Amino acid sequence: MPYANPTSLVSTEWLSQHINAPDIRIVDASWYLPAENRDPKAEFEAAHIPGAVFFDIDEIADTDNPLPHMIPSPEKFSSRMRRLGLGDGNRIIVYDGSGIRSAARAWWMIRLFGHEDVAILDGGMKKWLAEGRETSDLPSHPAERHFTSRFNSLMVREKTQVRKNLETAKEQVLDARSPGRFSGAEEEPREGLRGGHIPNSKNLPFNQLISDDGTLKESDALEAEFDKVGIDPKAPVVTSCGSGITACVLAFGLHMIGHRRVSVYDGSWTEWGLDNEMPLSVGEK
Repeated sequence: MPYANPTSLVSTEWLSQHINAPDIRIVDASWYLPAENRDPKAEFEAAHIPGAVFFDIDEIADTDNPLPHMIPSPEKFSSRMRRLGLGDGNRIIVYDGSGIRSAARAWWMIRLFGHEDVAILDGGMKKWLAEGRETSDLPSHPAERHFTSRFNSLMVREKTQVRKNLETAKEQVLDARSPGRFSGAEEEPREGLRGGHIPNSKNLPFNQLISDDGTLKESDALEAEFDKVGIDPKAPVVTSCGSGITACVLAFGLHMIGHRRVSVYDGSWTEWGLDNEMPLSVGEK
């Protein structure tokens, strides 16, 4: 079965054929956990897809918030997009160095602020390099472009809303972390975080949606993964993770199979787990 939103995912072959199209803009949104010991900006400067600009997830954020990479104000987001030469009339293609991980966060943010014409490069830089495609180390000097910000509050959830949902149960909460972190058996990578998960949430590790080569699984396989953990395709879903990055992979997967009511809990477990007043559950359920 084909994807419900096939234009939201482009192949490396497609991008190589359209790389010089006047409306195409390419974005490297690589981001890594501290334990991975990788510097995404340095890697971008050493080698990136020709014409790409670097989308710094930690800087295109509310840097006054103690929580990591929380969404910025519409004004800041518009300013950063303009500076990167990304704006109205552009078809934006986002990739990262993992395959599909932080690219999904940039994809979600760009749509959150009203720009719908954005897609993820299937397999990302990992696949691009494996196929021996051209890279560049030249700095990018994009011309500024106007970005019209139209914030869509339906796509994001705050802690108070997720807390209220424990009473109403109107939305399904789906956690993208590993089973060990979800159950509380595995230590959290951030200091001071309690172990466990939001009560009544379900667990679907984000990498279950990704094939071995870093590409997104086919539509039928995605549906099977969501079905396996008991997601009702007709009910709204809130995705969560450690800090709002891989939650966006789940949101992207749901988007690709046509789920229309999906939001991301921006603070995710970093916010919830640090707040001792927030209830939690441990174990597999």
